[in-house]
Amino acid sequence: MAVGKVTFTKAEREKLAQLLWLLNWISVLTGVILFSLGLFLRVEIQKRQEVMSDQEILYVPHMLITTGLVACCINFLGGKICYECTDTSKFLRWKLVLLPYIVCTFFFTFCVLVGALMCYSIRNQLEESLFLGLRNAMRYYKDTDTPGRCFLKRTVDLLQMQFQCCGNAGYRDWFHVQWISNRYLDMTSSDVRDRLRSNVEGKYLMDGVPFSCCSTLSPRPCIQQQVTNNSAHYNYRHQTEQLNLWRRGCRQALLDHYTSIMRSIGLIVLLIWLFENVLRLGNPDCESDGWILENSLAETARSNFNIIKNLGKCYQVDDDPNINASPLSA
Repeated sequence: MAVGKVTFTKAEREKLAQLLWLLNWISVLTGVILFSLGLFLRVEIQKRQEVMSDQEILYVPHMLITTGLVACCINFLGGKICYECTDTSKFLRWKLVLLPYIVCTFFFTFCVLVGALMCYSIRNQLEESLFLGLRNAMRYYKDTDTPGRCFLKRTVDLLQMQFQCCGNAGYRDWFHVQWISNRYLDMTSSDVRDRLRSNVEGKYLMDGVPFSCCSTLSPRPCIQQQVTNNSAHYNYRHQTEQLNLWRRGCRQALLDHYTSIMRSIGLIVLLIWLFENVLRLGNPDCESDGWILENSLAETARSNFNIIKNLGKCYQVDDDPNINASPLSA
């Protein structure tokens, strides 16, 4: 049973084609938006690539970039079809490309939907990547004289100051890594030697954090050494001191940052998917019926699936049930 069935005269079909021509050009702009969003997301991810364990999550921006470019091409072609089909003499030459165009449009809208869903489903993979990347960045924080790692100290410090965070899950993560290079340790000091011997891996561990963990909201000078030693500082209790150091871990801060971006992009892409339309062109001279859906929703879904499944088969113009159908958009 058709959904939203109406009857179009030749003049009304021409007006509908003009409207669809305009909508296709608007869809070209949505393709540009998709491309721009993918490019923006790629740049945002690459800004923090030093604190991510891998770059596999780049498939999401790459998907959006590719889909945006394909959207521009498909909707440009759709606009050209609609524009020329207002002229009866130019209509017939588009019949042969109509079915491939419709199939490509179905596939494209499916890709747009997948791109939107990917923006919402990447959180777990992103969290794992940030966890491993931040752990390695903290481990190599001290290696300021090692080629390939000398920039990590600056990267981590800027990250902690910009996002007002400290450590991976929290400031205590710094207690478990040696973040001061041996170059700056006084090996003649008995305290330093004892601390190195007390660790099975020979690391200089202490209850201290880098300066970038210091909160700008603290009313007192920042305490970043002997953080858990109350007796080492006047009028200080680390259990209740909330403003001295940033309490939030950088993994959560970055995860919230990227999740917010992903959700916004996902919503925009989803709206673009809802806006996209499918064109079918019909008899250029006679009155004909048009509809939003030719059959019920379930029947239409099955029909579209069969079209995609049989895409590789030979297409015969005389057997095409859409030749005598009217224009429609969904």
